[in-house]
Amino acid sequence: MLDIITHPIFIWIVIILLASGLFMMILTYIVASYLVYTKTLSRVSKDVWSRDIPSSLEPQSIEMYNIGLKWSKDNIEYKKDVHIVSEGLNLYGEYYDFGKKTCVVILSGRTECLKYGYFFAAPYYNRCNVLVLDPRAHGLSEGKYNTIGFEESKDINNWVKHIHNEYNIDSFIFHGICIGAAGGIYAAILRNCPYVTAIITEGMFPRFYESMKNNLIEKKKPVFIFIDLINFWMKHYTKHSMKFGPLDVIDKLDVPLLMLHSKKDMYSKPDFAQKLFDKAGSTIKELVWFDEGKHSMVRINNMEKYDQTINNFLNKLNIE
Repeated sequence: MLDIITHPIFIWIVIILLASGLFMMILTYIVASYLVYTKTLSRVSKDVWSRDIPSSLEPQSIEMYNIGLKWSKDNIEYKKDVHIVSEGLNLYGEYYDFGKKTCVVILSGRTECLKYGYFFAAPYYNRCNVLVLDPRAHGLSEGKYNTIGFEESKDINNWVKHIHNEYNIDSFIFHGICIGAAGGIYAAILRNCPYVTAIITEGMFPRFYESMKNNLIEKKKPVFIFIDLINFWMKHYTKHSMKFGPLDVIDKLDVPLLMLHSKKDMYSKPDFAQKLFDKAGSTIKELVWFDEGKHSMVRINNMEKYDQTINNFLNKLNIE
């Protein structure tokens, strides 16, 4: 038996089998990471991230859409369809002109179009005009990739300039949810977006790398090596990395910041929210905690506190 085990042919067979097994494992990881990346951050068809309300939503999400759709219907007389070209992409939105001096720009999350943004407009009633957007690669807007706020920040900058030029608005508030929050932060800091009066965030992540990691853990998917392969595809297609995020720039923020965050957010965890807040360069800044609500589901779980918090913040800034 020992002679067989130590025979060179046997040893080579073992080496080949081990190598082929390792190769298959690596190949499986590469293919799986590509599929996860494309499913998470790539628009493979117009049906993905469209303006149609997803049929697979949980009850609270459906309630959010219904409340938002009612808000839009009730204010339809103030709505103006708007369009810009940014980075060669046709982008679309809706501008609700209530005759105010300030405009709030609702910046939705990873998968949502402007209809999702309706739900977050109500706290600004009688205080601001409202701009809801189809981000690039969402709704009617062109584009293929969600770049987790990086390229979107250029679009936000162009939207602000457009609304300023067309409607003479000199004051803008960004209300960003998840990736929308990152886009707003990047627009204000990396793009030197003009006319930004304040930024309000919900579920802002420090870096998308952490959010993706937490998502994989929750779904009992492999993390080691796998997440870096996903980031490889991100860098390959968009030239941006998940390992860079708001935490790396927020110390340069010089406008008032209000962070709304759930203690039960499993993707943008509370300890990182605290780090973001502590590092933020804003002279005026607040971090308000909510006991209930999953990621991006804070307002629906306590609309009274959510809206009153925003109202109090706007009062401090003398926004009327």
